[in-house]
Amino acid sequence: MRVVIEKNIESSTASFSVIELKEPHFDPNWHFHPHYQIFTVLEGVGTRLIGDSIQHFEPGDTVFLGPDLPHLWRSDKAYFEPYSQLFTHGIVIYFTEDFLGEGFFQKSEMFSLKSLLHKSMRGIQYKNEVKEHLIGEIKILTRLKGFEKVLRFLNLLHYLSHADDFDYITGVNYTNTHKVSETERMQKVNEYVLKHFREEIRLSEISDMVNMSESAFCRYFKNRTNKTFSEFVSEIRIGNVCKILSKEKVTVSQACYESGFNTLSNFNKQFREITGKTPRDYQKEFFTIRKV
Repeated sequence: MRVVIEKNIESSTASFSVIELKEPHFDPNWHFHPHYQIFTVLEGVGTRLIGDSIQHFEPGDTVFLGPDLPHLWRSDKAYFEPYSQLFTHGIVIYFTEDFLGEGFFQKSEMFSLKSLLHKSMRGIQYKNEVKEHLIGEIKILTRLKGFEKVLRFLNLLHYLSHADDFDYITGVNYTNTHKVSETERMQKVNEYVLKHFREEIRLSEISDMVNMSESAFCRYFKNRTNKTFSEFVSEIRIGNVCKILSKEKVTVSQACYESGFNTLSNFNKQFREITGKTPRDYQKEFFTIRKV
């Protein structure tokens, strides 16, 4: 497997990049890069890993990530099947803090924008009207050129700097402790769990796969992700449950067993710990919101 943990995105002619992505699946490699990134999903579903956060993604998922924040939009298994007719579509904006010159964001007039950039270090997920406005502006940026494009982007950043309808993505204490020399190990772990979470996953198998003892792997994983390996697996499974519960005429027990849980009691406990809701409340709330 090709492992890309550092991704270099530069434009030789423009101050920032707006790239439209249309592929059979999103980039399956867990990576980070020194750019700020605004990304919206227009087509495709799967699991999103950002820092220490694990979430299901679908069309409309729109985030703002600061530099060197590891991330991965892993398309569902069906997107990798031979002869699959599925496809993904997204638009991403890449820029650096000095994209308009060194020290630009240090000026007093840029205080609110500087604050926005600071917030993005934890990752920001936008919601409701802010999200819809942002998606619309991102689409417009794909059609603009020259100084008009720069002005529109600055206006967008100004808008976001005053928006408050968002959630932080990573935990308040999250920091990226990954080193390029050791990232193949985490890529293997992520890939394995995302493929096999519906099955029993043994700690011994994972530790052998990355050539570590069980105790050493547990310490390593907790240090890198701010969570235990069992918590990571549970969050992957709960994310899949949430996706299944968004379908009509699916029972909670079906979602439980199709996501790798062995007992309903353990599943209900973990679902509530991770989401703060019972599975039935989550499903009811989802369809209530969708009908509004």
